[in-house]
Amino acid sequence: MPWDLIPLNSGYSIPSLAYGTGTLGSGQWPIDQLTQAFDTGFYHIDTAQLYRNEAEVGITIGELGLERSDVFITTKFSGYNGLNIPTSIQNSLEYLNTSYVDLYLIHNPDIAVPDIPTVWAQMEKVQEAGFARSIGVSNFNEKQLEILLSSAKIKPAANQIYLHPYNYQQQSPTLEYAAKYDIVIEAYGALTPVTSEPGGPVDVPLNEIATRLGATNDQVLLAWIKAKGAVVVTTSSKKARLLSYLAAGDIALSAEDVKAIDSAGAIGEKRITVKHGLRKLGMGVVFGILILVACSYFKGRNKRRNVVEVMGRH
Repeated sequence: MPWDLIPLNSGYSIPSLAYGTGTLGSGQWPIDQLTQAFDTGFYHIDTAQLYRNEAEVGITIGELGLERSDVFITTKFSGYNGLNIPTSIQNSLEYLNTSYVDLYLIHNPDIAVPDIPTVWAQMEKVQEAGFARSIGVSNFNEKQLEILLSSAKIKPAANQIYLHPYNYQQQSPTLEYAAKYDIVIEAYGALTPVTSEPGGPVDVPLNEIATRLGATNDQVLLAWIKAKGAVVVTTSSKKARLLSYLAAGDIALSAEDVKAIDSAGAIGEKRITVKHGLRKLGMGVVFGILILVACSYFKGRNKRRNVVEVMGRH
């Protein structure tokens, strides 16, 4: 199934489909789910310090007797418990029971303290020491990438971002900037149009394309991400879905298919922005009413108390 390797600017390559552990938690459950993922055919595992299941990834790889070279491991520095990068990478390697990770990411620009250039310099040392074959970032926009590159000796190999048809326009400047500097995009949340925002404009082209190609809407969305040249990071506890995700690698969307999804996504993005704005406005109105009611209540209560005090004096 042609989920091909994508070349990285570090000289290595990354599998274009990854199994994400962000929702698995810790304990036996992630070990069972990871075992299923490996058995199904996934060999790129995406974890993080924040997910607290790096140890489970290491345990699963060991229990299955997999060769280190057979697995691509991505993990992330999340600033967990205030630990710095030198300590965090050593902890991650110990948990994962490996001497190196294939890709090490800064999980979020907000944890780049005191600033992005300082933290990136520490990431560069991780790669130079051989603890990570490639280094990159996650959730960075184009302005933050520009700050990073202004002092970088090593360019980030990847930027993992939230990407689906309903935020494609919003993310386009980041995608364009990454392409300009040969930074591979990894996409999480690709299935948002069918999981979190069903019934939107994207459903129309998804249904038409899926019917024509004999595919599912999920598969078409993953094929759309693939058509954008990005790595897919996804997950499921159901083996049948994992198999369908792997099979999505065989789906080739036409330029017209991709354009139809893009256009529907742009329409939906505007609607979703308005909907979320109205929701926030509604919450603000409700909060304002509650404050007014509370103020009226205490004002009336104080007034009654003053009347009682006056009457008590006479």
